[in-house]
Amino acid sequence: MIGIASIPRGKSSIQALLCGCAIAFLAPGPIHAQLFTFSKQELMDYTAQEPFDRLSDGRPKVPNDMMERARELSSEEIWAVLQQRGFNNQYADGFQVLHPGKTMVGRAFTVQFMPTRSDVDDIARAKAKNSGLAHLTNQTAIDMLQPGDVLVVDLFGKKVNGTIVGDNLFYYTMKATGGGGLVVDGSVRDLNGISEIDMPAYFRAVDPTPIGNVMLTGINIPIRIGGV
Repeated sequence: MIGIASIPRGKSSIQALLCGCAIAFLAPGPIHAQLFTFSKQELMDYTAQEPFDRLSDGRPKVPNDMMERARELSSEEIWAVLQQRGFNNQYADGFQVLHPGKTMVGRAFTVQFMPTRSDVDDIARAKAKNSGLAHLTNQTAIDMLQPGDVLVVDLFGKKVNGTIVGDNLFYYTMKATGGGGLVVDGSVRDLNGISEIDMPAYFRAVDPTPIGNVMLTGINIPIRIGGV
């Protein structure tokens, strides 16, 4: 997937160009996948139309040179491509922007959280343990990031206890992705520290509380960010 974010004058908005993994992240998936993740084969199945090589997790490996060319596209050019390919729900606004004017391009790595429910959370944690993961936290997903990724997080607009990263994990994300970027339908903390790190980010709010009262329910599955 390629994710491109640009800022029209006078607006805090995100324009996303979804190629490569668009079908996988926007189409409904199997119910069991919503509890944790698509397998490598499932990701390949849902993105079978894409001609690219594959990353180790099964996502299409959109070439770096294609992503670099995408940095030069305007919002209007992006939107024209989206409509030609039949993607008409790829725009969300109302975000705060960490570095206005800094273009964001990368392969989307999606993460889904939901309000905590002990019955569902117990099942998800058991599945994760069977897959070799001791914990299901925000860092569980961040540890899986690869160079060129953009971390895209569905935290259902949560502000208090909806902080996907503070300055430490934001720096870690920047190092893991090579400065790819972050989009979160939720909040961040430690804004003073984050603002000194050279990576683009879009978020709904800033809050001092740590992440809490949420459960990690999906990695690299279909998610929703606003109306996208």
